[in-house]
Amino acid sequence: MARQKRGKSGKNEASHTQVAYEGIKDLLFTNEISPGQKISYRQLAERLGMSLTPVIQALKHLEFQGIVRYEPNKGYATEPMSIQEVQDIYDLRELIEVSLLPDVIANLTETGITTLKSLLTVHSGTVDEKIPNDQLLRDREFHLALAGLSGRKVQLQMLQHLFDLLYLKYRGSLLFIQSKDPVGSEHQNIFNAVVSHDVEAAITAMQGHFTKIRAQALKSLGRMIASTTSSG
Repeated sequence: MARQKRGKSGKNEASHTQVAYEGIKDLLFTNEISPGQKISYRQLAERLGMSLTPVIQALKHLEFQGIVRYEPNKGYATEPMSIQEVQDIYDLRELIEVSLLPDVIANLTETGITTLKSLLTVHSGTVDEKIPNDQLLRDREFHLALAGLSGRKVQLQMLQHLFDLLYLKYRGSLLFIQSKDPVGSEHQNIFNAVVSHDVEAAITAMQGHFTKIRAQALKSLGRMIASTTSSG
């Protein structure tokens, strides 16, 4: 009986930590916790309506992911932004996603085609503060769904981690995904090549997509860092 009780307790603790983890991720994604900001885990616990333990455990997990850092006698803070890190993330994403395309096409089914088609984004000319968040999520869903069709679980897990770094740590620099620079047409090009079972065209479309979004992200982040430095 004692073993069962500890098991239930451990399961509840893990569940609470997961809830805290998802709650903190939401705050990071919506920029309510900004890059370089000091994090008060007591205030965070109050905001999430939770005890300190799951919040601290969630922060430790985010620290392991490289999204926040812990400094002795100072506590937690979000990691500072780095242009080199963003460059490396996009380079690694491109390497992984391009390498998966032959398997994606080989494993393509009607269900997979339907899933990808539902995730294609057509951007309107309206700019709303909620649209960038929606576009970021749709971009992530499309790329992960496409990669998931390959059946390569390890690579998919790596991509999920890279997206967490980009969209939680660098969300502000990724707001280039707006109506002025739509990625919907580029996703459409990738989709068309994939459903045509044209590996070469799919690789070309994916590489062209990364060339554009990487340059835009680095330019946007550079402006943000320069603005932060000048204002400081």
